[in-house]
This record gives sequence, structure tokens and C-alpha cells, in this order.
Amino acid sequence: MDEYRIKPWEDLTIQDDYMFKLIMSYPHICKRMIEKILQIPIKDIKYIDEEKSIKARYTSKGVRLDVYVEDKENTVYDIEMQVRKPEGDGLDKRLRYYQSMIDADQTDRGKDYDELKKTYIIFICPFPIMNEGRHKFTFRNRCDEDKNIILKDGAVKILLSTKGTMNDVEPDVKKFLDYVNGILSNDEFVQEIDQEIKEIKKDKKKGLDYMTYEMKIREERKEGYRKGQKEGYRKGQKETEMKVALTGLRKGMSLSDIIEFSNLTEPEIRNLAEQEHITIHE
Repeated sequence: MDEYRIKPWEDLTIQDDYMFKLIMSYPHICKRMIEKILQIPIKDIKYIDEEKSIKARYTSKGVRLDVYVEDKENTVYDIEMQVRKPEGDGLDKRLRYYQSMIDADQTDRGKDYDELKKTYIIFICPFPIMNEGRHKFTFRNRCDEDKNIILKDGAVKILLSTKGTMNDVEPDVKKFLDYVNGILSNDEFVQEIDQEIKEIKKDKKKGLDYMTYEMKIREERKEGYRKGQKEGYRKGQKETEMKVALTGLRKGMSLSDIIEFSNLTEPEIRNLAEQEHITIHE
């Protein structure tokens, strides 16, 4: 197993998931960022939950949202820092999954589907998107036969790439994306974020919280690895027992001897014999 390394608290940037969540917990910064990305004024925002965790139904996995806020117009905004580029169409499918979980969360609260709020899902991606030079990709559901017809489902998804090369976003948005990329400019909003991050790093309690969080993640990874090892061992042991039983069946050994040598149960051996079309010698 690769050793999980904890990034030093002093080295964290806005691109790191933990710092991104911290800086976006400042309402004035979160609100201004949304306004700049969408180029719309927002009266005020409220945090639906700090690091909202949405549980999926049945056995599906849930999602843990970075920034989950709502404005005075009952519009919901989910903002995510996507540190790693998923393989294939993983990014697209992730957008779809997040939308479904947010919708399910709203209806779980007793709302009918026609009460679903307008939602914006914004992914900030420090990597190229779709092999194009765009910084910004906005998706709404449109009609294939008439592109002027937009489905009024209230769902908008935005992908922002820090690696864009086109002149397709406002200058202040471009400077923010450059900052995510590690380039500090004299832009007033960027300077404000950078200064807040410096102040956050001076807070010893926040630094301790981060170390505690990362240690917990490391322990969870270790525990997952140990469980995986045990599961792999049990699987390998079972495969060996099946091979022993199959050899015994083919050699015409008695059922009792196969049970003794293979450690399989009688039903398991009978099922194996049926699958292999072998007659059991009682």
C-alpha cells in the first residue's frame, strides 16, 4: 500500500480540498465568487449544512459536498474543487450523480418534485476539460431538434478549467482561476482570498483540526487496506477449497472425504458437482 502522506498545513493552497472548504466557509468570499462566476447579483446566502453529507438510498454511495449554499431566491449552489481528473467520462457522470443526489435530498425533506429548487453545480477543475481551450462550460438541457428550446427543469451545471487558453471569461474570473493554478495577481478579490488564507494558517487551532482530520483519513485508509487484505485472503482460501473439492469429485472420492479435505459444506459441494455435471459418490 502506498503510504498516505499528510501535506503540511503551511503548504495548503486553495486548490487543496480542505483549504477550499475553509475559505468558502466565509460567506462574503463564497457569495462574491458565485456572483463573479455567474455574473449575477445575489442578495445573501446561507449554508444549508457545513460540508453537507447527502446519503443515497439503499446501497448506493452518498456524496459529501464541499460548499452547499442557498440564496434568498431559494436557488441552491453546490461548488466543488475537483483536484483529480477522472478517467474517461467520469467527470460528466459525476455531475449527473451529484444532481440526482441533491434532488433526492430536497424531495426527502417532504417536498414534491414540482417544488424542486433551481440548482447550480459548479466544478472548479485544475486540469484541461474536453480537450478544448475553454475556461468555462455551461450545460443546460436543450432540445436536439430545436436548440432554442431549453428544458425548464432548473438544473444548471458549470465546469471551470484553470487550464483554459481562450478569452471566454471575465477578467476577474480568469484571475481567480489563475490563482487556483498558483498565480497570484493584484486582483482585489484574489488578494482578499490570499490574505484570508494567510490568516487561516496562523490559527493554531485550525492547523490542529487539519492534522486531526488528516490523521483520521490515514487511519481509515489503513483500516480499509487491512480489510481488503483479509477479504482477499478469504477469497483466495475459498478458491483453494473449491479446487480441492473439484479434484476430489473428479477422482470419485466419497462425499464425506471431500467435506473433510476441502472444508466445504455439503450444499456447497453438491452445488459444485451440479455446475460441473459430476455425479457424487455418496
